[in-house]
Amino acid sequence: MDMKTLYLIVPLAPLVGAIIAGLFGKQIGRVGAHTVTILGVAISLLASLAVFQDVQAGNTFNGTIYTWLTSGDVTLEIGFLIDRLTAVMMLVVTFVSLMVHIYTIGYMADDPGYQRFFSYISLFTFSMLMLVMSNNFLQLFFGWEAVGLVSYLLIGFWYTRETAIYANLKAFLVNRVGDFGFLLGIGMVLAYFGSLDYQQVFQMAPHLANQEISLIEGHSWPLMAVICILLFVGAMGKSAQFPLHVWLPDSMEGPTPISALIHAATMVTAGIFMVARMSPLFELSDIALSFVMVIGAITALFMGFLGIIQNDIKRVVAYSTLSQLGYMTVALGASAYSVAIFHLMTHAFFKALLFLAAGSVIIGMHHDQDIRNMGGLRKYMPITWMTSLIGSLALIGTPFLSGFYSKDSIIEAVKFSSLPGSGFAYFAVVLGVFVTAFYSFRMYFLVFHGKERFKCAHDTHDHEADKNGDAHGHHHGGHSCPRETPWVVTLPLVLLAIPSLVIGYIVIEPMLFGDWFGHAIQVAERHGAMHELQHHFHGAAAMALHALSSLPFLLAAAGVGLSWFFYMKRPDIPAAIQKRFSLIYLILDQKYGFDIFNDWFFAGGARMLGGRLWRWGDVKAIDGWVVNGSAHLVGKIASIVRRIQSGYIYHYAFAMIIGVLLLATLFARA
Repeated sequence: MDMKTLYLIVPLAPLVGAIIAGLFGKQIGRVGAHTVTILGVAISLLASLAVFQDVQAGNTFNGTIYTWLTSGDVTLEIGFLIDRLTAVMMLVVTFVSLMVHIYTIGYMADDPGYQRFFSYISLFTFSMLMLVMSNNFLQLFFGWEAVGLVSYLLIGFWYTRETAIYANLKAFLVNRVGDFGFLLGIGMVLAYFGSLDYQQVFQMAPHLANQEISLIEGHSWPLMAVICILLFVGAMGKSAQFPLHVWLPDSMEGPTPISALIHAATMVTAGIFMVARMSPLFELSDIALSFVMVIGAITALFMGFLGIIQNDIKRVVAYSTLSQLGYMTVALGASAYSVAIFHLMTHAFFKALLFLAAGSVIIGMHHDQDIRNMGGLRKYMPITWMTSLIGSLALIGTPFLSGFYSKDSIIEAVKFSSLPGSGFAYFAVVLGVFVTAFYSFRMYFLVFHGKERFKCAHDTHDHEADKNGDAHGHHHGGHSCPRETPWVVTLPLVLLAIPSLVIGYIVIEPMLFGDWFGHAIQVAERHGAMHELQHHFHGAAAMALHALSSLPFLLAAAGVGLSWFFYMKRPDIPAAIQKRFSLIYLILDQKYGFDIFNDWFFAGGARMLGGRLWRWGDVKAIDGWVVNGSAHLVGKIASIVRRIQSGYIYHYAFAMIIGVLLLATLFARA
């Protein structure tokens, strides 16, 4: 088979599945819908594997599939850039998507929108593949907006819930803010480079590296810094970086499979992939790199703090995603692009695993998501327990597990960076290790260990009441005890647990210190973090053994130990701390006030502006002056004219004489 045909099959197979399931869902039924979409994604995964092997053999592709339109000197095309960076992303997206598709059969079994859901997630896979395979900014923007649109449909999938509609609208609007910056960045690329093709832009970039532009008279900025920061604003929206992070926790209103798909491997990592792809531009601006690093550091640390107080099982994992995206962004700012993509890949596996495991727990708990109502699930759900433990250990960076290699590499890369802001970033990512370990194992212990805080239908005794004195038995009084979920749910957990365990150990050396990415990623010589990292690397096993005495490992162990002590041995201590530091708890509970501010300033401001425009523009100006005013004016004139129309001949004769006198006077003057 021709390779170009194979490239087309990768994104088009899920698209065909999405169209069939979406338009003919009623005719083909539930089995038909999941069969055709899973088949499409499976074909896409197999084709991606073939492409990956071809790229590993040294064959890359950068070409146009067809020309959309030509306007003057500008040609807008649809094309593919298939190199090692693309090949890695294709594999990650298609593999995680396939796991989510299989898992969905079990999770959405009772949902009336079954076929529609499969159509959406398959369409999402197509959109993401178009984004990562693009060779120009136009197609990148198409994929960028398409994943935004489908995520809107998925987050609001249960559209009868007010919270779901609020969440998908919030996600859509916040992403439009980021996308506005992204679009401005693309516009500036077209204006100054005269092309939207990656290759041409990257070749011209060094010649424009020192150019300055004046956006406000009397002030000049480096062109490359402005372009890169505008492009990164787009990434801040998609990858939920501070302060555009507010949409991601609310998006948990969607069904669990899309939490795994959107927030683990695909949509939120689009921004990370885009910055890595744009490395030839970002390397020309230290200002932009510092900006990226500081934003990532703030996100990594402060979003982690919010995970500590969450009680919804999915929201804990969501804040963990925010924090890990911050880590990836910090790596991008330190010019360690390969490390960021490495963490993107390992994170995709263990975070999808954690989301799907959370979904398995939710099924077992009859759709109760509050971790305070759980406990002791280990004996009821052994596969979910074991896979959750593997995911949690990978997340906190346990030596030899995949998350350790990528996370530790980020910390080391930031340590060796000399850019402004690297000191703060290093502090944030190191402290973030403790925070991550604490909230991850707080959730793990509360869900799988300790006393059972729920009530089975056949129980004759009440289990432990929660701290408010409410046994929560009413949630489960009529339900059977939790039990392990069907194989369509547990199989993806097991298949995701395997790479979560081993993939970091296998690929760290070629991906970070070999020529894995080739020319796909470019790093300037003055940014030496990766060179220093390579100098200190002596093999995957040696790295893991050395880490046992390192500060990050000790902090992670301390986080796990403290969460065990607090939530297993002395649950009264967290309650006492919450009461003592009620102000800090309130700040965290209100998510630093971002939602309150956005609702007051942006939403409230828009409502106030709309109200004023309606009151002054619509009611007063249009209705009052134009419509009613013109009628009133005609009435006034008519009332005056009516008085002149008396019906007496001598009145009319008098008026005619006065008129003749006026005319005569005028003519006499002339």
